[in-house]
Order: sequence, then C-alpha cells, then structure tokens
Amino acid sequence: MYDERDLQHLIAGRRIRVVGDVHGDLEAFRHAAATDRFIIQLGDLVDYGPDSAGTLRLMADIIHDRRGLFLLGNHDRKLGRALMGRKLRRDPPLEATLEQVNDARNADIKEILLPLLREAPTWLRLGRRIFVHAAFHTGMLEEPAPSGLDNVTSLLSRALFGEVTGKTQPDGYPERRLNWVDHIPMGHTVYCGHDRRSTDGRPWIKHGRSGGTAVFVDTGAGKGGHLAWIDLPDEVRDIPDYPPPSPFF
Repeated sequence: MYDERDLQHLIAGRRIRVVGDVHGDLEAFRHAAATDRFIIQLGDLVDYGPDSAGTLRLMADIIHDRRGLFLLGNHDRKLGRALMGRKLRRDPPLEATLEQVNDARNADIKEILLPLLREAPTWLRLGRRIFVHAAFHTGMLEEPAPSGLDNVTSLLSRALFGEVTGKTQPDGYPERRLNWVDHIPMGHTVYCGHDRRSTDGRPWIKHGRSGGTAVFVDTGAGKGGHLAWIDLPDEVRDIPDYPPPSPFF
C-alpha cells in the first residue's frame, strides 16, 4: 500500500487532473492521460468497455512514470478477488475482462495486475480535498486507507460501494442514497465516481448541509456515455485550505 505521506509528497506542487470511471474505454482514457498534470483516476478502470486490458496497461505506465495513480473501484476489486481465486458472482463484464487479461497477448499486464490492484489506495486526502471511488464517510478523515482487496469493513464498503438503502432498484442494482454529502465538513470537497448522477454530460455537483461539496465525475464511459475529467485550479501544497473546483474540461 502507498503511504499517505509518500503520496502527498509525490503530488505536492503539481497540478491535478481528476478522471472519472473509465470502464475499459481506452481511447477516451488516452485523451485524458495526454496532460502534464498529475492524474488521479477515481476507480473502475475495467469492465463494460472494449479494452480493459489496454486501460490497465496505460494506467500501469502512468504509475511507472510517476504521472498519476488510481483509486480502487468496486469493479477493480472484483477483478482482483477473481484473480486471487475468491468465490464471487461472475457477471458478463467481469468475464470479458478476465478473457482479455488471460489472452497471451496481454501476458505483460497479467503479470503485474494483482500487485497493481493491491497497491491502489481506497481513498486519498489532500488538504481539504478527498478523493474516493464511491462515497465519503467522516472516518476517512482520520483512518488510513486500507487495502481494497481485503475483507470489507464499513469504511471500505462506503469507499467502494457508496451508501445504500438495502433495497434493490428495477435494474437489479442496489438503491443508493446521498445522505453522506451532508456530512462533508465545511470547506471540504469530495471527488467521487461510481454514481452516475449527471443529466447533461458534465460532472454533477451537490452541496451538503454542513458546508461541504461533492463532485460526481462518472458520466458513463464504457456504458454509452463518455469519459469526464476535471482540471483542478491550483497546485497542491501543504496547506489546509483550497478554493472550490474549477469549471469542467
């Protein structure tokens, strides 16, 4: 696992690009990665889109070049658990990703894939900015991010799957709620993916009752939508305060 101080040192002084869920849309991810900014990708690199293996390879190259990182998403975790031989429900998107990864032409990425997934942070704090795949919990302000491939704790569940009601929607997915946004502290901004809330193709912003803000960056890449990213307006420095997010790019 990354040490949070090491991550902060790696990113300090660099401008940031926040990239939403990719879901195997390699061509779009190439466009997002064509920047001198430090890339923070919010998880769900794989499944649904045409080239999950290529997406993983590009992310591995970005990490190797110290140009960015990705947070573990629920689909990335499921892939990792499958590679570990864990029992889980295999769906068609996962099977397609595994078929790509197991193709002899992708032997290079298969060799490094499990360590890559093990090392991925499950959330990241930079001053008053928090980056997480699915949803925020105040415990993330105090607790170090655990490995996302281990047993699921309450905080890890929030990070990977969001806040759910316990009910199932007509499409078969868990019903999600956004009460967590009201617990984001004053002046803090949470950047997350996972939950596609946008209705106009741009990242969606919700302000909470405590004075915090959530920015939902998933706009449906690999699922009939497109890939979104946000260029943050300032360099990250070791100071506790940051201005609000910039317009979308």
